[in-house]
Amino acid sequence: MGHADFRVRGRIFATLGYPDRTFGVVKLTPLRQEDFVREHPGAFSPVAGAWGEKGMTLVKLRHAKASVVREALAIAWRDRAAK
Repeated sequence: MGHADFRVRGRIFATLGYPDRTFGVVKLTPLRQEDFVREHPGAFSPVAGAWGEKGMTLVKLRHAKASVVREALAIAWRDRAAK
């Protein structure tokens, strides 16, 4: 689809360059998504529509601290690896 996907056990837990190169997407649970959006509103927001309701979360790379993105990626990786 023109952007990098990151997978564990064949399941996507993050993408880079979607919807453009200034963003990433991380797959969180809806509850974790709420936490990240509340704690870092300039960096994290739900993807529009049903995907966002299921936890797909946009990361505005320019506004996100590397340590927070690492935390979100680690959570997403663990959640997807466990399934």
